[in-house]
Amino acid sequence: MKRIIAVLFTILPLFTLAQLNGALILSGRIVGENHEGLAGASVAIKGTTIGTSSDSTGKFSLVINQKLPFTIVISSIGFAPQELEVKSTNAKLAIQLTSQTFLANEVVVTASRTSEKILKSPVSIEKLDLKALKETPAASFYDALGNVKGVQLTTSSITFKVPNTRGFNIPNNFRFMQLVDGIDMQAATLGVPLGNAIGPTELDIQSIEVTPGAASALYGMNAINGMANLITKNPFTTQGLSVFQRTGVNHVDGTDHSTSLLTETAFRYAKAFKNKFAFKINGSYLQGVDWISNTQTDQNPNNKNTANPAYSALDGANNVAFDGWNKYGDDALAGSNTVSVTGLNIDGTANRTLTVARTGYWEKDLVDPKVDNLKFDAALVYKFTKNTQLTYTYRIGKMDGVFQRGNKVKLDNVVVQNHQLELKGKSFTIKAYTTNENTGDSYNVKPLADNLDLYTGGSASAWGTKYKTALNGYAADHGGSLTSANLAAATAYARQQADLGRVEPGTQRFNIVKDSIIKINNWDIKSSTIPNAPVTGGAALIQKSNLYHIEGQLDLTQQVKYFNLLVGGDARLYALIPDGNNFVDFTRPIAERNTVLPDGSFGKDTYYKKIGGFVQATKTFFNEKLKLWGSLRADYNPEFTAKLTPRIAAVYTANERHNFRVTFQQGYRFPALFEALSYVNNGRVKRVGILPIINEGLGYRENSYTQSSVAVFNAAVKAAGNTDAAAIANKNLLQVANLPDGRPEGINSYEVGYKAVLDNNKVFIDVDAYANIYDGFLGQVQVYVPIGETVGSDAATIAMIDRNRDATTASGGNAASKGQERYRVYTNAKNKYTTYGSSVGVTYNFYKTFTISGNVNYNNIKGNSTPDLFVTGFNTPKFTSNISFGNRAITRNIGFNIVWKWQDSFLWESPLVTGAVDAINNIDAQVTYRLPKIKSTIKLGGTDILNNRHIQYAGGPTIGALYYAAITVDGLLNK
Repeated sequence: MKRIIAVLFTILPLFTLAQLNGALILSGRIVGENHEGLAGASVAIKGTTIGTSSDSTGKFSLVINQKLPFTIVISSIGFAPQELEVKSTNAKLAIQLTSQTFLANEVVVTASRTSEKILKSPVSIEKLDLKALKETPAASFYDALGNVKGVQLTTSSITFKVPNTRGFNIPNNFRFMQLVDGIDMQAATLGVPLGNAIGPTELDIQSIEVTPGAASALYGMNAINGMANLITKNPFTTQGLSVFQRTGVNHVDGTDHSTSLLTETAFRYAKAFKNKFAFKINGSYLQGVDWISNTQTDQNPNNKNTANPAYSALDGANNVAFDGWNKYGDDALAGSNTVSVTGLNIDGTANRTLTVARTGYWEKDLVDPKVDNLKFDAALVYKFTKNTQLTYTYRIGKMDGVFQRGNKVKLDNVVVQNHQLELKGKSFTIKAYTTNENTGDSYNVKPLADNLDLYTGGSASAWGTKYKTALNGYAADHGGSLTSANLAAATAYARQQADLGRVEPGTQRFNIVKDSIIKINNWDIKSSTIPNAPVTGGAALIQKSNLYHIEGQLDLTQQVKYFNLLVGGDARLYALIPDGNNFVDFTRPIAERNTVLPDGSFGKDTYYKKIGGFVQATKTFFNEKLKLWGSLRADYNPEFTAKLTPRIAAVYTANERHNFRVTFQQGYRFPALFEALSYVNNGRVKRVGILPIINEGLGYRENSYTQSSVAVFNAAVKAAGNTDAAAIANKNLLQVANLPDGRPEGINSYEVGYKAVLDNNKVFIDVDAYANIYDGFLGQVQVYVPIGETVGSDAATIAMIDRNRDATTASGGNAASKGQERYRVYTNAKNKYTTYGSSVGVTYNFYKTFTISGNVNYNNIKGNSTPDLFVTGFNTPKFTSNISFGNRAITRNIGFNIVWKWQDSFLWESPLVTGAVDAINNIDAQVTYRLPKIKSTIKLGGTDILNNRHIQYAGGPTIGALYYAAITVDGLLNK
């Protein structure tokens, strides 16, 4: 955490400068207030890029070819930087630095794409420096994002975590951009940021900069809610071999799984040669047992019209329309796994109807919780001059995990590779990179469950016929009719009979069938009525894509002179390989889009592209007390009209301590690849993107009814006997969707803030408040298209009756109707949405090196008077808070940190699961012990140490305590 530290900063032997073969060797040792060696302290030659950093004992050594005299700059986080002029070869110096919080001079680059002091940033920005990352009690440096002011970190898996700021949180977050050294880490076809799956290792991370709120004025699409930039270590200044080993245990109470080991091993090696060439290599491997999603809450209780509200005997565990949070194949709310059992005689009244969901399978039985994450990266850096360098970086990551999109997806052996080439000079940067994605052995959990049911139990209508036969048989054996007294027992018996032959989890037959289904690249749910027919429907997720990106920026300040001027531009191309399930070749006929061509492909690649550019001007006034920013960005995607995104900001500094800022910016977000072009034949509900080409021949935009109105309609029809006549009589309940043409999502963002360093640099205060207005909010709505009919007609009305009802016994049967197609469509909301909130962060160095810090965050959304096409899903608690107490150096070698985290309860809304998320109240803690003689640090700690089991989102995994021990050996082979 950020500290104000009074220190004695000494350079030992104390400081030496020697000559060797014409070169100068600068060496020494840097210590802190308790004479502990300061690791990671920087020693640099002023005006050059020549420098190094101290090892875990505080020692450093730097070979230089520099004429005397020259100036060195010594700095360490938590200490005021010091400049020293070196005039001779026998200098020996002892230096005491003044007390100062590092925030006063801390520099960030993400907020404005140029270096600036964090106190004078035009927008809210948070920075986790190397010291804060080392001292966090979180299980990894990436988990430390969850303690940052304003950040909501969502855990889908141990290997897969997604940050968000300022509302509208979803596990596949299209609105928050994540960079690693300026490289976008979003997996395009998966439609999800990869967290740290292919990012830096524990040993290579230098800092993290987080910008809550819109950043699209400078960074373009996918930065509408905020962004995080993970910055890695420089191989010129941080050299040598480092190794890291962490071993932990989770599932400590054995509730979801037996107690399990979690291990992570990492290494880093960097070497520089004569300050002209340097390289670094990193690798890590993590393995463990994932957190498990097994919440058995029913989201379709009998008081809903999608269940059986007239029959109280079917409440609770007896609810035949049960739709479990973490169960699949029972998806009653989506209307995809239910049957209507008609013509029943209940309590002496004939022609009654029950809505029944198929039995389905729990997620824990469909997903193997064992996960691992293997990643490697290497960088080569060559300096042409002291200010110009060329860098090539390669990254590859292989990961497992689970993430939630429209459905749950099991990621298995997903491989993502990234190549980057960057030429950087004093006033310019040119960067190009490509990312390749391959989903490996991944699969979609819902079609797996659907096809398990289909293979072993036949179609939904066949299953429903067996259910009804058993129900009537039970009635005949118990007085000739169904009554409120025996209805629960009757339905339990009927389900048992209908499920005969169903594969049961844990059996060899289940595993054989499951393994065959997850290898088949076909999510179609066939209508076969024959159980145990050859498996044709599958669940394999086979997605491949290539992303190509180039960008550059140029600082023209020297040419303009009157103000600072920065210009830049970028271009991006997605090359999408059709897979037949998520993406298809739209030039092929509709009926053939999911079929394989003779060459083994699903058609031609699809391209999705955009270009953009920006200009930013800054100017200071009144002896640099007032600084003004103005920027304008233009982005163009051929599928939409071009968009302009301006940003204006002002920062006023009073007495060098009080910094006030105000910012307005506008932003637009083009639909992400999945939102734009997906064509997911996902069982009985197809998920489709926003582009008009997808709708051609399908009619879901102009010829459909809303899902909510179809549910109300069917409830009324069921109550009236489920006949065609009852349907026509309730025709007015159906609402035509009339989905608008797709357009980019826009935002107007207003922000004010205040940062200050007070009380002789012992107190740091950071306050911000914002209001965001979203226009054209992008989300999903489910609609029903009558097959072969036009909405408004009687035939279209009849087609909306549950297609799985038993037509043979219903009066005025539905045999002539072709039923309906169901689509979940990406589209724009009709209403505008206003979100607002505020954050307060305080750090107080109250005694020596003891520090307490904390933050409180408030986020809310303003309601609208009229309902929209879909539920937007704000999915953010109103209040969250963190309080940290620690001391990095109680003694020379011991430090500790404790963090208390709390958030209030909130409603989570998504197409998959909607429900309440309970309040969270956790404590994380760690103790660090340094062993300078062997260049090692031992860290003992735990997250949620009291094991307060909790979920972070509806449908997500249950998270509990994780206890760990880690050892880092740093600075080996540093010669």
